[in-house]
Amino acid sequence: MKKDIILSGVGGQGILSIAAIIGLAAIEKKLFVKQSEVHGMSQRGGAVQSHLRISDKEIASDLIPYGESDIIISVEPMEALRYLPFLSSHGWIITSTTPFVNIPNYPDLDALLNQINSYKNVIAINADEVARRIKTPKASNVVILGAASPFLEIPLENLEGGIRSLFGRKGEEIINMNITALNAGVEESKKYYQLSGL
Repeated sequence: MKKDIILSGVGGQGILSIAAIIGLAAIEKKLFVKQSEVHGMSQRGGAVQSHLRISDKEIASDLIPYGESDIIISVEPMEALRYLPFLSSHGWIITSTTPFVNIPNYPDLDALLNQINSYKNVIAINADEVARRIKTPKASNVVILGAASPFLEIPLENLEGGIRSLFGRKGEEIINMNITALNAGVEESKKYYQLSGL
């Protein structure tokens, strides 16, 4: 198996936590992992992105070429749009629809979502709303990870293992909150399948 994943968002939204969970889950599955990230502006609300490559064979480079990404996982819709040149023709976009308006000329949200939804394989959900509904408001990033999980080819129990490894020192309450968010995201993906007839 081979998965090339672009993760994107804004500083403070938990993109690097998503990358860490996937990476730990992949290692638990004895897969090879390479990651590259840009987060220099993360403390100022700037863009954060990570290239995450997973394979059952050794990986030469940690960077994903344009047009080769299997999945874009984004917790912010404009940031999803920013990395669309990386998406392969058969790739999936998994994004939150909740904008993080950090610039005065932020694009019209409806136009932004229409552009994203013009692509073939898209799951766009209001992850913040889902996280609030299940009383895990700080785990909307893990809701998005759950929505993306069917496309990762990594079993859910390994992703749960990644959550346990990453948040273990924070205690069972934080672990369980994130596992609840992960499973809520999985259910959102299932709703998409039911609506689209896939």
